[in-house]
Amino acid sequence: MTPDHFHRQPAFSVTQTTTAKTSFDFHGYRVVIAGGSRGIGRSMALAFAEAGAAVSICARGEQALAETREAIAAHGVTAHSKSCDLADAKAIESYVHDAATALGGIDVLINNASGYGFSEDDEGWTAGFEVDLMAAVRASRFALPHLKTSPHASILHTSSIAAFHPRRHGAPYAAVKAALSQYTTSQALALAEHRIRVNAVAPGSIEFADGLWDRRKREEPELYRATLGKIPFGRFGHPEEIAHAALFLASPWAGWITGQTLCVDGGQSLTG
Repeated sequence: MTPDHFHRQPAFSVTQTTTAKTSFDFHGYRVVIAGGSRGIGRSMALAFAEAGAAVSICARGEQALAETREAIAAHGVTAHSKSCDLADAKAIESYVHDAATALGGIDVLINNASGYGFSEDDEGWTAGFEVDLMAAVRASRFALPHLKTSPHASILHTSSIAAFHPRRHGAPYAAVKAALSQYTTSQALALAEHRIRVNAVAPGSIEFADGLWDRRKREEPELYRATLGKIPFGRFGHPEEIAHAALFLASPWAGWITGQTLCVDGGQSLTG
C-alpha cells in the first residue's frame, strides 16, 4: 500500500466522550438518504448529522420531511430535503441531482425505502419491486458519477432478515429483500474497481412511534407477542441501533468490507 493511498484517506477519528460513548467523525462527508424522514431513515440522518456530515433526505410526506430537515440542520450541518416518490424513476433522478447540488457531491448513498409489499396480489409485488429494489438500483445509477469522484464512497442498502427465511405471509417482501441482498453482492463486485464499497444492513423487527410494529402492537397484539417471543434479547430493536451499524459501514473502519449484509436483530434470525 503506497503512501499516496494513505494521503487520500479522509480525516477520520473515533473519540471517547465522558460518558464512554464512542462517536464517529463524518465532517466533510455528503450523505444522501432515500427514505429518510421517519423511523430508521430518520435515525440514520440524525446520526450522520450529529457526526458532522452534510445530509440530504427524501420521502413522500412533506411534514415529516420538514421536521427531520430541521432536526438535521440543528446540528449545524448542511441539510437538504425533497419530496420524492421512490417508485418514480424520473423523480429519483431529479432528487439525486438536487441532493448532489445542495451538498456539493455525494460520498454515501443510503437506500432505505420500503413499499412494504406484504400482500400476494400484484400491488404487493409491484410495491416491493419498485420501491425496495428498483429505487435502490435507480438511485445508485444516478449517484454513481458523484460517487466515482469521492475518495471514500460507499452505498448502503436496507434489506431485512426476512430475506433469509421462508415466510408463510409476506412472501413478496421477503423475496424482494432477498433480491436486494443479492444485488448488494453483484453491485459490490462491479464497483470495486472504482473503490466504491457496497453493503447492506438487515434489520430485525424494529419498533418506533407509529411504525409497523407499533401499529401491530395495537392492531395485531397476538402477532406482536409471538414475534417478541422469538427475539432472544427479549425486546424489539430501536432505529438508532440500525443507524449505528450504518455509521460503521460507511466509515473507514469498514474500509475492507464490501458485498456484505449485516444482520442487526438481537439474535432474532437465530430462531427462524
